[in-house]
Amino acid sequence: MPDTVKLDGHLGPSFLRVPPACYWRECALVIVSHPRGQSAERLRESAQVGVLVDALLEVPFAVLLSNDGGPTTWGSPAALLEAAHLRREAAEHFAWNGRTYALGLSMGGLLALRSALPGSPYPVSGVALIDGWADLRGAWKTSARRRQEIAEAYGLSSEPPVALNPLVQAELNPPLPLFVLVSPEDTTVPARSNGERLYARAQPGVSAFVKVSGPHLGANRFSPAIAHQLAAFFERLEAQATAQARHSRLQP
Repeated sequence: MPDTVKLDGHLGPSFLRVPPACYWRECALVIVSHPRGQSAERLRESAQVGVLVDALLEVPFAVLLSNDGGPTTWGSPAALLEAAHLRREAAEHFAWNGRTYALGLSMGGLLALRSALPGSPYPVSGVALIDGWADLRGAWKTSARRRQEIAEAYGLSSEPPVALNPLVQAELNPPLPLFVLVSPEDTTVPARSNGERLYARAQPGVSAFVKVSGPHLGANRFSPAIAHQLAAFFERLEAQATAQARHSRLQP
């Protein structure tokens, strides 16, 4: 039975899930960033999110349900620093192999993607977005309420500059290992200008693009089949990293 470790933060707790195997063998860490207006507590209590988390725990991965520094941080640099702090604390509670992956749900896509870009305070070896925002400027333009939240999170008085937009920065840097799930029927996060556009920068061979139907964060995003595909994506990256490390050790 996996353990749950509560990690206290300034704006609410985060929760580390640790499967028994990750105490005696080294495991990677998957950091999960929540949708707008939610929290790590909400992720922990969600039966739907639990389907995804259980699949990751089974691999096994340790899974950090992050508070992201608050309910409406929109992937801000301050939220990323909070995630870095939580990552360091989480690593003290299991046998960590040093590798980190990121999973972003809706608004959490911005933080997950930002964590994998140059300038992040910690390295991320692969990113998964489920109905995830990637285009910060696109989110800014959707409503006055979102503009207010983003302005507060980033300390802005006008539209976010290109340097703060994770999508544009991803396009300017080498391809990333990506798992991207989108729905053409999602009217909250436009698939074409977020997940589909981001996937053009996916690293071939290991990345996965999944297209589903239905509204934003519908139940089919949390099916056992999707959970299996998500876990398989991170597992592929782990196998690749392990093989590369073994090859490096064999070099004269």
